[in-house]
Amino acid sequence: MSERVPPAGPQHTYSGKVRDIYTDGDDLILVASDRMSIYDVVLPTPIPDKGRILTALSLWWFEQLSDLAPNHVLSSTDVPAEFAGRAIRCRRLEMVGVECIARGYLTGSGLKEYAQSGTVCGIPLPAGLTDGSRIPEPIFTPTTKAALGEHDTAMTFEEVVREVGLSTAEDLRTLTLEVYRRGSELAAGRGIIIADTKIELGFAPDGTLVIADELLTPDSSRFWPAETWEPGRPQFGFDKQYVRDWATSKGWDKQPPGPELPDQVVEATRQRYVDAYERLTGERWV
Repeated sequence: MSERVPPAGPQHTYSGKVRDIYTDGDDLILVASDRMSIYDVVLPTPIPDKGRILTALSLWWFEQLSDLAPNHVLSSTDVPAEFAGRAIRCRRLEMVGVECIARGYLTGSGLKEYAQSGTVCGIPLPAGLTDGSRIPEPIFTPTTKAALGEHDTAMTFEEVVREVGLSTAEDLRTLTLEVYRRGSELAAGRGIIIADTKIELGFAPDGTLVIADELLTPDSSRFWPAETWEPGRPQFGFDKQYVRDWATSKGWDKQPPGPELPDQVVEATRQRYVDAYERLTGERWV
């Protein structure tokens, strides 16, 4: 009996809400699709160029913050031709089972919790804050990492400690807040407020904490133009909050299936992603 010959080339192993993962020898190839996910539900309508913008902007941020922590990128060019521009060759990591989120402004789910209890993820905040208010000091507000089709839920720092241990929890908090601080400072100089951001972290075989997935993109962050920011009302955003708001206004209950997006919403969303890329990088999107 002849030996089985392993298949040549990358093999598809997983599809998330937005990204597809392929294995290629010891490496992973992370492919960003044009799928749009809101409230953990993938919508049936793609946003043209979205995957390419997310990939390009993540690569730009990885370079800007390369001195802060290592990242998972091996190459942005050594990828299959059909994925060119939207894929990254990555090293394998042992991913942390916590979504690491930093908030510098009060909005979204954090605003809802604050209205009920005066806290966000168990962290007390000053009285009198409104939608869009700046938080005195950025806070670490982690969530669970839910399976596809399920919803992430807020975690207190104590719950993170129980999940990963005190030392790792402190490292997650420190790095998440530093990514937010550095990213916010750079973005502020380009007219963008980063209200909040989510990062993915994992461990390399030597135990080093590594930044993975995407970084400071319109999918993982809320970007507001600084010139129109005004607490007390919803903000214009260069991110997918526009799609969330549109879907909610149509009476969608945030359960699958998601609504089809009309052409004008698709184009307005694409333009927001392009504007975020161009403002941050100073480069024209082609």
